[in-house]
Amino acid sequence: MLKLPNISQIFSKKPNNTPKPTHQNQQEAPKRAENKPSVYRNLSGKGLSLAVKAQILGEVPELDDDIPTFYVLREYSRSNSLLVNVKTQELNLPSALASTSVGSLNESASVIFLKHRHGSENIPSPRLERLIKACIDDPTLRVRLIPVTILWGRAPSKEDSLFRLLMADEWNSPSIPKQLFNIGVMGRDTAVQFAQPKDLQKLIQDSKDDHADNVDLSTSHLANHISQRLKGYLDKQRTSIIGPDLSDKRNVTGQILSSPIVQEAIEKEAIRTGKTIAQIKKEASGYVGEITSDYSHSVVRFFDHFLTWLWERLYDGVEVRHFERVRKLAPDHQIIYVPCHRSHMDYLLLSYVIYKRGLRIPYIAAGDNLNIPVLGEILRSGGAFFMRRSFKGNALYSTVFKEYLHTLMQRAVPIEYFIEGGRSRSGRLLPPKLGMLAMTVGSYLRDPAKPVVFIPTYISYERIMEGATYVGELKGKPKESENLLSLIKTAQKIERVFGTVHLSFGEPLHLTQFLDKFNIKTGKDTLALSPDEQADNDKQTHAMITNIGVKIMQNINKSAVVNPVSLLALVLLSTPKSALDEAQAIEQIALYQRIAQALPYDSDTFVTDMNPKDILAYGLQLELIERTPHVLGDMIKVADKQAPLLSYFKNNILHVFILASFIASLVQRNGRMYRDKLENISELLYPFLQTELFLKHPQRSIKDTIGEILDVLIKENLVVEWDGVLISAPETNSPAYQQLIVLADPAQQSLERYFMALTLLSEQGTHRLNTEQVVNLCYFLGQRVSVLYADDLPDMFDKALFTSFLDTLVRMGYVQIEPETDMIDFDERIDKIAEHAKYVLNPDMIELLRHTARLNDDEIDSVMNEMNKKRKFGRK
Repeated sequence: MLKLPNISQIFSKKPNNTPKPTHQNQQEAPKRAENKPSVYRNLSGKGLSLAVKAQILGEVPELDDDIPTFYVLREYSRSNSLLVNVKTQELNLPSALASTSVGSLNESASVIFLKHRHGSENIPSPRLERLIKACIDDPTLRVRLIPVTILWGRAPSKEDSLFRLLMADEWNSPSIPKQLFNIGVMGRDTAVQFAQPKDLQKLIQDSKDDHADNVDLSTSHLANHISQRLKGYLDKQRTSIIGPDLSDKRNVTGQILSSPIVQEAIEKEAIRTGKTIAQIKKEASGYVGEITSDYSHSVVRFFDHFLTWLWERLYDGVEVRHFERVRKLAPDHQIIYVPCHRSHMDYLLLSYVIYKRGLRIPYIAAGDNLNIPVLGEILRSGGAFFMRRSFKGNALYSTVFKEYLHTLMQRAVPIEYFIEGGRSRSGRLLPPKLGMLAMTVGSYLRDPAKPVVFIPTYISYERIMEGATYVGELKGKPKESENLLSLIKTAQKIERVFGTVHLSFGEPLHLTQFLDKFNIKTGKDTLALSPDEQADNDKQTHAMITNIGVKIMQNINKSAVVNPVSLLALVLLSTPKSALDEAQAIEQIALYQRIAQALPYDSDTFVTDMNPKDILAYGLQLELIERTPHVLGDMIKVADKQAPLLSYFKNNILHVFILASFIASLVQRNGRMYRDKLENISELLYPFLQTELFLKHPQRSIKDTIGEILDVLIKENLVVEWDGVLISAPETNSPAYQQLIVLADPAQQSLERYFMALTLLSEQGTHRLNTEQVVNLCYFLGQRVSVLYADDLPDMFDKALFTSFLDTLVRMGYVQIEPETDMIDFDERIDKIAEHAKYVLNPDMIELLRHTARLNDDEIDSVMNEMNKKRKFGRK
């Protein structure tokens, strides 16, 4: 967990240098104190440090023993060795230029150049060869190798760059003029990365295993083989930091337009439209210009400085978790970042974190709504490429876009896209849009380059700039289009305090594992398939893509951060009038923390360890809540007009506590229930909660999960168990019962929405409404219920949630959609599910839902006409 604005603490991690006893068979440890670098080297290092301010990328190895340590560099360079020595001294690592004793050897320095001063690529380092021989002679000898990557500037090379031709050294040892240029010009843009240590004995054994047929493998052969492995490792590290060479837009355009797939699409479009090939090719060229990124390292450097300033103005900090997962995968994999989408800040924030942590920033798929004058070109230079919201009806555009994505994947460029399609207005994850995911999979199946791995990424804020806009859009206001005026309005908020931002990189998902799971045939294997087998393979591929989409959303939620604001929102918005006695508020917050600790949602889920009193103080500081003094004890309430915004943050973490809330709701509503009845109702309704909130628990084990949660609630005295078969609520006048009421409330809102839709279908009857009518009617009914309850919270009328609920009814077979008319058919099972409302809703709410659901034809037409007006107004 890191706080980015404090730059000095981001990239360095002081090792614990408390000496430990050396291995009993280890040879004499290096005498670092007596064998310091020469005075000349010290003076040279100090002079270099004045011109070069190198940034440390990644985690610094923690060395807490006296194993001899050597630093491995790609090619010989005095300045590189001096720089490594300066950084090892700063980081309290073994000195790079100090002499080191290894067994009977006494090496004058601890640096190994894989390509030494007068050697060639095929001649191994003499020092490495000596160390290997010493390890072979004494198998108990330990030697540690730390590969070091040094970058004089992090700009990817341009294929046609004159600057590259003049100054590039490829993998050759840098010339004196080139190195002087590096120090004088690139000194302030230099980066150093110390990789995790390699055990030389293990490298020797691995090399022997690779050449098992050659029992007489010489030391020279071993040194050459190990050297090649180390070179490959350093090359991969370099590429993961700065990326591959970049083609300029002219080369990219030519490459895409000349591809056979695009050529075929151009010919088909010419035949379809009657235009000439030249005319269609010009259209395709225009699409390329509209889509492609135009990466500029100078713009990225500007963003680096600008965003460092911006985060310090906006946020108290940026906390990052689990980034080392990405770092380990980056050298050998095609990285696809798939973050949730909360705010326009997501684009900048994620790229900034990745860049500051020492990896190549991704190319970002952005909606063409952001491709506006000035802003669009800036984003394009920072790695954005643009896509239309729909490819429907334009086969040529679709082909060009897919081909561009394929060129990126062939170069193993890291890619980022928001799988929800757009920003969430409610704070919940939106159902995944599978277009980009399908194109990613299609590109890999067509011609795999590197193994593809998806990195689900959770982003949460404690305040968001677009909050008021989101609430307005949920209430029916048309979406505001992006323009320079809206950008200026957003910039006016920079002086406000937006708390802390949280990024958590979730458990990676490897595409190859899904291909094996679904038995997908790829490449040459598909040539022998019959038409029926090919159709089945395509069907399986579609099912796999759908499954990947759901798994990405589940892994995003698994890496959730329960921050102080979201926890505070969950408590206060679950109380009448969003207010609570301060002592009760403190105890309720502590209760949620105890539940999360006793039964963690996932090992990746982080729950704030800030104590409840400090959480209240933090909410007051952000002006989200207010304290009202009272002689019998101060009251805490949500600040004026903040309730709809706080509901957004409550929904960010609702999935973590929803099952505990659901059980509390059942017990509180019924007073007492048999345990098996509670489990059966949970099993019936869980699929709807799972779909809405992308819960990770499989349906087959939900009874076990419910049992574990019940045990925690019993231990907290929130529910009482009688003889292992009956569950009841505590005494109604007890503090525990008041806590149970607050815990039960969040699930109630989801249950009310479900039974609103079920009651509407039951009251209207089968084959009477189509899907659009059901979603729109539920939207208006939700608004009405919200007004009657006077809570003004948008959860009750979020159209996306009603759409998701209807999709789940279809998937589970409770309803069927007629393809031609889009009408909804169902049988008596809908009525039976609706009857369960008596177990989860109070009688007043049930009657209210039944009353509002009894709509006649005129009322239904009136609702649909109103929605059409809103849609037309939104387009204007």
